[in-house]
Amino acid sequence: MVYLGGIYLTTLGASLSYPRTKGILLVLIAATSWGVSGTVAQYLFHQQGFSTNWLVVIRLLLAGLGLLLYAHIVGKQNIWSIWKNKQDVLQLVLFGIIGMLGVQYTFFMAIEQGNAATATVLQYLAPVLIALYFCFRTKSLPVNHEVIAIVFALGGTFLLVTKGNIHSLAISSSAFGWGILSAFALAFYTLYPVKLLTKWGTTLTVGWGMMIGGIGLSLFHPPWKFEGHWSPASFMAVAFVVLVGTLIAFLCFMESLKYIKASEASLLACIEPLSAAFLAVAWLHVSFSPIEWLGALSIIATIFILSVVKR
Repeated sequence: MVYLGGIYLTTLGASLSYPRTKGILLVLIAATSWGVSGTVAQYLFHQQGFSTNWLVVIRLLLAGLGLLLYAHIVGKQNIWSIWKNKQDVLQLVLFGIIGMLGVQYTFFMAIEQGNAATATVLQYLAPVLIALYFCFRTKSLPVNHEVIAIVFALGGTFLLVTKGNIHSLAISSSAFGWGILSAFALAFYTLYPVKLLTKWGTTLTVGWGMMIGGIGLSLFHPPWKFEGHWSPASFMAVAFVVLVGTLIAFLCFMESLKYIKASEASLLACIEPLSAAFLAVAWLHVSFSPIEWLGALSIIATIFILSVVKR
């Protein structure tokens, strides 16, 4: 998955041409697939006994292999060329272990310990962390719209995890902790590989990042060390998480950038946490009160607030 910090809102205006409509539909398909895959993962964890370790290993290895094959066959790229420069290799390994594995593992642990809706929304705190990082890096105080975004993010997080009651948590402390770690991991995942993405392209960089992350986790939890209950439903769920929720969603998002701007795609991708929340409530009967919906929408609103001015 791609999140951009410090993007600016462009006027959608104008009438939708066919290519533009195609781009919007592609990014909506990608974002919805990401959101639904989180809820499907919750089904695997809570109802089929699957473990985060196994699902993350399988997702990274299979999706990474799929992206590399796509880059080689469709993109006509030499997938091994990225390994010729020592500095690129070091950056790629760090991106794969800390960025790719980090964001996948923390996100799925947040789902396993809590639910997909809360985990996805908490991960959307990443743009606020990115804005704070740029303030620290430039040694400047947050400007007005960044202060507003921070207030919305903190307020939304409070409502989401407490339901407005300061004396109790609506989710477990472990689910909250993994969700916050997921936001930090996503911020690193977004900021760190910029040079690699510019030099080698997104598909090749992300494909190798997934493979490296999957291989790294395999050293501690081999993919053949399975936990869970296999059934036709669980098999289809795993296939959906790997193929639709990862590989196809990523390719749809990247294809959408041919027709619409990255800033627009990032804003449209905000339906991801909403799709995760709606499906979790409708399918898995996750309790989501009006206060929690307000908290979720407050966090999602930070994306729009941070998009007003280019940082």
